[in-house]
Order: sequence, then structure tokens, then C-alpha cells
Amino acid sequence: MDESQALSAFSALGQEHRLRIVRALVTAGPNGLAAGVLGTTVGVPGNNLSFHLKELSHAGLIRSRREGKSVIYKADFAALSGLIQFLMRDCCQGHPEVCAPAVASLAPCCPPTGDIIHV
Repeated sequence: MDESQALSAFSALGQEHRLRIVRALVTAGPNGLAAGVLGTTVGVPGNNLSFHLKELSHAGLIRSRREGKSVIYKADFAALSGLIQFLMRDCCQGHPEVCAPAVASLAPCCPPTGDIIHV
């Protein structure tokens, strides 16, 4: 992820409803949520929801797919990982203990498997 992409992502996330939408989609996992369920979950009416979803999609943070009459939205985990990597890329400067708390905070939800995922 480059600086321009990061700025777009942070701009999209800098709004209360959009941040809630992304967090709800992260919680939902790879299956995502139907638009109606998502709107109810985050408390955003349908007309406002579509605006926020469009902004998040343009920023590359979410994806959508059609299933019958429903549109399913899901977090783009690769993009979110790229955003975290952008922030943390140069954090250590030879001192891994600086990044240790951030890495440790992911351990409860993302136990190491031995596989390394490159974004």
C-alpha cells in the first residue's frame, strides 16, 4: 500500500458510521453481511448506508457480491492488512520491542499457524 491509498483508506474510516461498518464486516468474517443486516447492525438507514458503502468500496476497504436479490458486503482483509503494514512498516527501527504490543494484541484473534501471509 502506498501513501495515496493509505490516505484514501484513512479518509474513508474517519467517519463514525463507516468505521462501524468496517468493524462489523471484520467481525462477520469472510462470509460478510447482507446490506439490510449490516444497516441494522450498525444502525444506519438504507439510504445513508449505500453512500457509506460506496465510500468504503472506493477506498478499497470492502467488496460486494450479489446473491439473488441481496448484495453481500465483506471486509477486504488484504487491504486492511496492507493498511496496518503501512502504519507499522518502519516502527521498530531495529527495536522489535516497540512493535511487540501491537503484534501481541492480534494474538487472541489470530493465533500463529506457522504460515506467513504476505500482502
